[in-house]
Amino acid sequence: MEFGILKLGFVLFYTKFEKNSENTLQNLNFPKFDYRLKSTENKVSIFDVIRKKFIVLQPEEWVRQHCIHYLINHKKYPQSLINVEKELVINGLKKRYDIVIFNSDGSIHLIVECKAPSININQLTFDQIARYNLVLDATYLMVTNGINHYYCEMDMKAEAYSFLRDIPDYKQN
Repeated sequence: MEFGILKLGFVLFYTKFEKNSENTLQNLNFPKFDYRLKSTENKVSIFDVIRKKFIVLQPEEWVRQHCIHYLINHKKYPQSLINVEKELVINGLKKRYDIVIFNSDGSIHLIVECKAPSININQLTFDQIARYNLVLDATYLMVTNGINHYYCEMDMKAEAYSFLRDIPDYKQN
C-alpha cells in the first residue's frame, strides 16, 4: 500500500509538472529525449547521465542536457569520452566549460558552450569559447542556446577556423 501511495505521489507530481511545462521547459532545436525529473525543496532537478546525479534545472541546464543527449544518441559519442562542467584556469582565473569530448588519446575533440535560450549568441560568446580553446586546444567548437547552434573546425597551424553545418559523427580513432 505504501508503494502505491509513493508511486501515485510521483505520478501526480510528474503530471502536474508536465501540464505546467509549457511555461517552464522551452522547446529547443534538438531532438527530444527521455529525461528524469525530481522535485526536492521546491526545486526541480534533471538527471545528468554523465555526472550521474540530479542537477537543478535552470534554462542553461535544460540546453546542456539536450546537447548531451544529442551528442550521445545522434552523433554516437561514447559517454566515457564526455566531460561536463569542469574547471579550467585561464590567465589565473577559474572558469568552467560546459561540455568537452575527448579523443581516445586524451586530446580534446570538441568544446561545447551552452547558453540559456533567452541569451543571444554574439561575439562575446565566441570570445569566451575561443579563450577556453587557447588552453584546451580542441579540434571542434560548438556554441548553442538550444535554438541556434554554431559549429567551427579549428586549424591551429594556420590560426584559422571554418564554420560547419554540423559537427561530425563519432569516429573511433
